[in-house]
Amino acid sequence: MKRLQFTASATRDLRRLRDFIAEHDPAAAARVSKRLGRTIRLLRDQPALGKEIEAPPDVRELVAGDYFVRYTVRVSAVVVLRVWHGRESC
Repeated sequence: MKRLQFTASATRDLRRLRDFIAEHDPAAAARVSKRLGRTIRLLRDQPALGKEIEAPPDVRELVAGDYFVRYTVRVSAVVVLRVWHGRESC
């Protein structure tokens, strides 16, 4: 099992997404955060779960419902680079 690491950008993304949803529905924000976290944690055991993207090299993308997770796989860790909603541009 690989470690899961988040860049500062990915951490800000997750916080921003949760805060945006919480403005309208705090319970929904909790549900979405929990579901997204569960999906991201799958990458520890299944780092090839997302598809490779053309650019930048060595970056993969996982679709988690309405959300996109960009990450890279290192020897001992999966590094989450960015997270955004499908209606946003990355």
